[in-house]
Amino acid sequence: MQLSRLRGRKVNDVVQRKGNVWRGKHMTIRWLPGAPRRPDVDPVTMALYVGTAASAKLDKSAVKRNRMRRRCREALRVSVLARSNLTTVQLLLSPRSSSLDCAFEELLADCELFLTSIPPHG
Repeated sequence: MQLSRLRGRKVNDVVQRKGNVWRGKHMTIRWLPGAPRRPDVDPVTMALYVGTAASAKLDKSAVKRNRMRRRCREALRVSVLARSNLTTVQLLLSPRSSSLDCAFEELLADCELFLTSIPPHG
């Protein structure tokens, strides 16, 4: 399964407003089933659409916020590679400040726990 970017303010706002919430130890994930409604997206293709949201309240340094985003997205990517029965989902990752200092294995454990909580395609 491939990871695609969740692009556009309106698309991200829909996931933020209407998405289901999953809270992990190092990140919060809002998710909606299905593909985003955009003309360039093929709704038949199986993919995870991933966006990130990290406000300046998290840390004043943009470098640290971007590192948190990248670590969470990479942990999700590695976790998805090991799975085959995932459905098309839109995800909005919100890292917590602990995601910067924790071990990468803890981020992987958070992502694995999230992926087991979403229903598989059937």
